[in-house]
Amino acid sequence: MYVPKSFEVTDEAALHEFIAVHSFAALVSNGDGELFATHLPLIMRRVDSRRILLGHVARANPHWRYLAGNPRVLAIFTGPHSYISPTWYATEPAVPTWNYAAAHVYGTARVFDDARSLSRLLDELIANYEGPLPNPWSGELPAEFKSKLMKAIVGIEISVERIEGKFKFGQNRPLEDQRSMLSNLEAREDRAANDFATLVRRFLQLA
Repeated sequence: MYVPKSFEVTDEAALHEFIAVHSFAALVSNGDGELFATHLPLIMRRVDSRRILLGHVARANPHWRYLAGNPRVLAIFTGPHSYISPTWYATEPAVPTWNYAAAHVYGTARVFDDARSLSRLLDELIANYEGPLPNPWSGELPAEFKSKLMKAIVGIEISVERIEGKFKFGQNRPLEDQRSMLSNLEAREDRAANDFATLVRRFLQLA
């Protein structure tokens, strides 16, 4: 990923938090000589000194077979984003642009389908996504039904080798431009623009 220095994020904690909040990823790898992508939730965990990403795909999805032969992967995580009008800047000259946040995770994938590991993976995914809800689902299912479901999926564990972070938030513009941009984003009747403004304000620590 092209990452100008002004937009580079190297803070590991910030990147881990971003991935945790925006965990729906595009997993890209080489399959039969062509690039292949799957969109799926991936959660990051620490195992001893290693960082891993965990998720699963449908057994009917050929991606897991590609991973068995070509385990090098790229997981792309993206957050809120927005068009930025040059009329929102306080200084000139200015041109239109698109601001966004992204994290690219590079690693090596391992696939697994044993019942114990899959059951543990599903429990962890359910706890991760149901936990914050006001009335979380327990994850309890009839044993036969759960066994049938697990036979229809394949687990993926990715050993993380490096993470690239790019938060393009207008850091290359004067502070007054950043504040003006935020004011205009927050004034829009657009949830995506509002969410992006919240992320920018928090990251740049602009009150």
